[in-house]
Amino acid sequence: MSFQHACSTADIGPAEALSVTLSTADATDVAVAIVRDSDGTWHAIGDRCTHGDVLLSEGEVEDGSIECWGHSARFDLTTGTPTLPATQPTPVYPLSIDEDRVLVDVDHPTQA
Repeated sequence: MSFQHACSTADIGPAEALSVTLSTADATDVAVAIVRDSDGTWHAIGDRCTHGDVLLSEGEVEDGSIECWGHSARFDLTTGTPTLPATQPTPVYPLSIDEDRVLVDVDHPTQA
C-alpha cells in the first residue's frame, strides 16, 4: 500500500492533533496522530506513548513536539524521539498534502 487519505486539512487547526486509524498493506490497523504544529507544519506519528500507552493525539502540541498527558514525556514530531520518562521513540510516517487531503504512508515508518 502507499499513501492513503487520513483526513482533510480543514479537520486540524494549528497546534492540534487528530487520531486516525489507517491500514497497512497486510491489513494491520495502525493508530496514527495527524499533527499540525503551531507553525502550520504537518506530521504523522504513532498515536501511542511508548511509556504509558496513552493517546498522543490528546496531548499538547508545541515547538515541534507533542506531549503525552500521562507523564509529560514529549515526542519530537520529526524524529519520534522522546524525552524522559519515555525512552523508546514512536514511529514517524511519511505525510503528503494533496490540495485539501492529508495523505499518510503507514507502510514505511521511520524511527530515530
